[in-house]
Amino acid sequence: MSEKSYYNVSTVEVKALNAFMRGVYQWMAIGLGLTGAIAYYTATSPKMLQLIFGNPMLMWGLIIAEFLLVIVISAGISRMSAGMATGLFLLYSALNGLTLSAIFLIYTSSSIASTFFVCAGMFGAMSIFGLTTNMNLTSWKSFLYMGLIGIIIASIVNMFLHSSGLNFVISGIGVIVFVGLTAYDTQKLKEMGASAPYDDQLAIRRGTILGALTLYLDFINLFLMLLRFMGQTRD
Repeated sequence: MSEKSYYNVSTVEVKALNAFMRGVYQWMAIGLGLTGAIAYYTATSPKMLQLIFGNPMLMWGLIIAEFLLVIVISAGISRMSAGMATGLFLLYSALNGLTLSAIFLIYTSSSIASTFFVCAGMFGAMSIFGLTTNMNLTSWKSFLYMGLIGIIIASIVNMFLHSSGLNFVISGIGVIVFVGLTAYDTQKLKEMGASAPYDDQLAIRRGTILGALTLYLDFINLFLMLLRFMGQTRD
């Protein structure tokens, strides 16, 4: 790696890096927990379901708001206060819970739970790999982002084709891409944490929120791709 090695830094810097990564995982877990709680609550509330899915304009508004929040957080986090960055991340997690409540209407609760645990295992394994490997994963970047762009284009096309075969291919490639992105992004966050000014608490908090958002997105997308394979639809 071009950055200084994790194994050649001082004890203070190692502790700072460990604290940084703990912060990333803690906020990611909080975001996932908030998303899951709101998704379940929405799916079990007839009024909420009618409000969101009975109004296509509101649904599209939520999707657009989520997209804009990701851009705002990613592009503007260096100019935000810690409170604003945290609040926007939690707002994004909450809005995502509203839109993802649809999975409880499509798939059985047991298959959602089993898929979640499989996803957590895969995510954990690849994140640990990204943290511990001495291999430079930068070479994966082009392949992974090309795959991601291909998934987006193919998904848009399949909105009109409704091809089950193409959907299967998209899901398979999606699992590979987001498993790879989990390892790649974790390694990049480790490098970010190792080079961060450990005495600048604002910079560290911003970094942990941005890192939490990055891994949160990897986890959610991996979960959704796996759910297409493992999810048992309701009769």
